[in-house]
Amino acid sequence: MDHPSPGLAEAVSLPEQRQGHGLGPAETQDEAVLATEGLTWRIGEVAIVDGVSLRLRAGEFLGVIGPNGAGKTSLFNLISGLRAVTAGRVLLHGADITALPPHRRARRGLGRTFQSSSVFGGLSVRENVRLAVQAQRGGSMALWRRASAYREVAERADECLATVGLAGRGEVLAGTLAHGEKRKLEIALLLAGEPSVLLLDEPMAGVSAEDVPELVEVIRGLTAHSDRSVLMVEHHMDVILGLADRLAVMHHGALLACDTPDAVMADATVQEAYLGEGL
Repeated sequence: MDHPSPGLAEAVSLPEQRQGHGLGPAETQDEAVLATEGLTWRIGEVAIVDGVSLRLRAGEFLGVIGPNGAGKTSLFNLISGLRAVTAGRVLLHGADITALPPHRRARRGLGRTFQSSSVFGGLSVRENVRLAVQAQRGGSMALWRRASAYREVAERADECLATVGLAGRGEVLAGTLAHGEKRKLEIALLLAGEPSVLLLDEPMAGVSAEDVPELVEVIRGLTAHSDRSVLMVEHHMDVILGLADRLAVMHHGALLACDTPDAVMADATVQEAYLGEGL
């Protein structure tokens, strides 16, 4: 379920924090690593997602914002394959994946986190990530596998943990982690699948205020490699403004605007959608 977003009037006054990639809003479809074309999901006569067309480019951080009930998480469900589309297409690296189930989309490089934390609490932090690495690489840890396979999986797991700042927490039971650390572990699990496109659905949900800055830096680092792109839903406006190269604004299931953060914040139509005509 989508969460209410703070008013744009508050967000506009925030200091400039972005460290973007200098990407303009008018790149071509050929340069998109992820694209939706007229993506629509209807329940009866009601359009939950209504003809949304988006382009995510290599190395780009695209934020998705909108009022409560705007259809942000529903859009993610369509992109990741958890919901069947009523109309439209989803393209990943130019290939049509609209009919593929979630696991086959993941195999092609599409990874996703969810609003609710989901880790194996009875396993250690490292064991959680090792299982994810093993799943991505296929096969089992049977006795007849070469010895180096164990080492490769362990090394990759440790790399993922180091990336999210959990290098020293590998032996801790995942169920005992603070909520902010569980969010980091979920990102490590995502990275274990070696995705090129990451869908982050409100990663700050439930995270304490003191843990937010550290988690923001982890997420900021996800696009440090030019072959990795991020599409993120977030209702904390200060967070999304500090991370996004562009913002996509949803309202009543439709795409209201998609542009640089400064342009979106100055858009009278977007302000009205959040705050009403009295702004």
